[in-house]
This record gives sequence, structure tokens and C-alpha cells, in this order.
Amino acid sequence: MDIVLVPGFWLDASSWTEILPPLIEAGHRVHPLTPPGLESADAPRAGIGLRQQIDAVTAVVDGIDGPVVLVGHSGGGAVIYGVTDARPDRIARAIYVDSGPLGPGESINDNLPYEGDDIPLPPWEFFDDADLVDLDDDLRAAFRTRAIPEPRGVAYDAMELHDERRLDVPTTVIACEFTAAQLSDWVGAGLPFVAELARLKNAEYVDLPTGHWPQFTKPDELGAMILAAVER
Repeated sequence: MDIVLVPGFWLDASSWTEILPPLIEAGHRVHPLTPPGLESADAPRAGIGLRQQIDAVTAVVDGIDGPVVLVGHSGGGAVIYGVTDARPDRIARAIYVDSGPLGPGESINDNLPYEGDDIPLPPWEFFDDADLVDLDDDLRAAFRTRAIPEPRGVAYDAMELHDERRLDVPTTVIACEFTAAQLSDWVGAGLPFVAELARLKNAEYVDLPTGHWPQFTKPDELGAMILAAVER
């Protein structure tokens, strides 16, 4: 299987490095991506929004023969959902790592502080305690060293969706800072922030208890869970 991995905000393709070995050893072809605007700290970010990142990942899918599994972490979840909308017949499974599908007209996070076209990684105090579980001082320092400003448009743009066949794509949500049971309860209660997730026809929720960056805090466990989802 071809597995396309889309990182969350402030991260490039290298952020997936530690979770790749079990996928490669199982014979899968992995494609960790660096989204437009995240090539380097000095990369131009003007004019790069959510649609540009979705189109870039869609182009990668178009260059692959056969079905594709998409993996999206955090804000990358919105990107892969846009790709399932663009190519619903090409996606064998979508895997959301502490993230989920973004509904039409919604933005990923239009509360993030920005500087011009850039959203730098905020101070740790900006994040909830649940985000930072298991992210110790060394991991925080390494993350901040590697962090690249996110294009402001990616966080602030409204999602546009066009093909409801996306709702048929098999989906796995790996729940980290909240539990699978909580997620099920929110969906059952009809809460607005999981409305699009509730529309999916074949979705499962699995637990990986840690903070918002399991690729750093529990990479072995995350790699194993992605592999299990791919092979289901």
C-alpha cells in the first residue's frame, strides 16, 4: 500500500521519521510530505492557504498508481479530508492523528497569533495542558528548534468541499489528548465541532493516550497503530 503522511502545523516531512520503520518493514511504500510553505523558515508563505496544501497532496496521490492511505496529524487532518473530497475513489483509508475532518466553511484555527503571512510556533503557555502530555523539556526544545512558521492562510481559510462520496471513505481516528469514548459521546450528542465526523459512514476511534504530538512522545505506538489501521 502507498501511505501518504501529512504533518500538522509547524512540521515538515521529517517529523514522521520515527514512526516509519514498522510501515516500511511491513512492505508498504511511505510518502512523508512537506506541505507548501513549510520547506524552510525562509520559505515564502504569502498566497499559501488550505487549498494550496490540499492541491499539493492531491497531486501526490495523482502520481501514485493504485489505492492510497492518507495520514494527517493535527491541521494535516483538514488537508487529507480535502484530498478525500477531491479523490474519494482513490483513498483506501483516511487516518487522523489527534485530528479529524473539517466541515465546509470551517477553519482549522483562526485564533492562532500571526506575524504577516506567518504563524510562528506559539509559546508553550498558549497550549492546553492536554496538548503537552509526555512532551518533556528535551522534546519541547527539539520541537521548537525544528519548528517552521505555518502559512497564515492554512489556519484561517474556510474549508470548501464538493463531493459527498468522501463520506464513504473508511476512516480511523487515533485519539490522543481525548479518548475514543469521549469522541463517541460527542458524536452521539451532536456537538457541532464533530458534525462532519458524525457524517462519515465508516469511522472507527482508537486510543493512544498521550499529548498532541504522539509522533514525538509515543512514536513506536503510533507507528504500530497506523500499521494496524492500514492492514484492516
